Amino acid sequence: MKVAVLMGGTSSEREVSLRSGAAVVQALNETGHFEVVPVVLDSDSIDTIPADVKVAFIALHGGYGENGGVQADLDKRKVAYTGPGAAASRIAMDKIATKQMLLKEGIPTAAFEVLERGNDQTSLALPVVIKPPADGSSVGVSKVTKPEEWEEALRTARTVDPNGVALVETYIPGSEWTVSVLDGKALPVIDIQARNGWYGFTEKYTSGMTNYVFPDSPEVEPLLRRVQDLAVKTFEVMGLRGVGRIDFRVTPEGEPYVLEVNTSPGLTATSLLPKAARKAGLSFPELCEKLVGLARYGA
Repeated sequence: MKVAVLMGGTSSEREVSLRSGAAVVQALNETGHFEVVPVVLDSDSIDTIPADVKVAFIALHGGYGENGGVQADLDKRKVAYTGPGAAASRIAMDKIATKQMLLKEGIPTAAFEVLERGNDQTSLALPVVIKPPADGSSVGVSKVTKPEEWEEALRTARTVDPNGVALVETYIPGSEWTVSVLDGKALPVIDIQARNGWYGFTEKYTSGMTNYVFPDSPEVEPLLRRVQDLAVKTFEVMGLRGVGRIDFRVTPEGEPYVLEVNTSPGLTATSLLPKAARKAGLSFPELCEKLVGLARYGA
């Protein structure tokens, strides 16, 4: 079977995508089961994908690769692809639409406000987190703890969003947990422990900047199950398929809040999905092969 690994793209996460794509190409080649074709996208188009490709492995992050664009184009060509369909991808990429969906379904998420261009004030009490509403890898995300940090943080978020919109969320103290969901089943919970207390772009992609722990003590077991159940529920209500990663903040009192939904999780050496899969007994090549097996097109 010929599999095209799509990487690169035009988003701010291009370099991360190239690393994910290279890792996937190596892993699929190691299985010996596929004819693997690396495809580096330099535009929002799939014209460079060979005509006889049966499956597209989406290793794109952000933009066209994650907002439903590439999924819709692959649907038109009837090429199966990894991850969710176009409609689910479009909603999950939009953090505002995602939060509205979560609230509608009774899934806890941080209080938030949307600041359109021209509105520079929030009614939320500090500390808050301000971010662009449709980007990943913590690009343009800032934590604001004092008033003098607000103006620069707002400008940073708006620089990323083409419409100058910013999403402001109440900062939830506690731990950052993440749960990858593979084929509708939750993988082990990862506790993300950034050394400086903030899990930003540098901490995500620099080895040694963050510790990743799998909580497993008996006293935390009920909370782990609750968070995994919430992750699966989120996966289902968002209409995802194949794979997704649900990020949480968990308060010191043990109350989980969904932060966001990732439909094309990173696949680099420091990425969370491969770590969770390995903990569950799946090697990286096995994970990639399973994702190819789950690939399909259409809704």
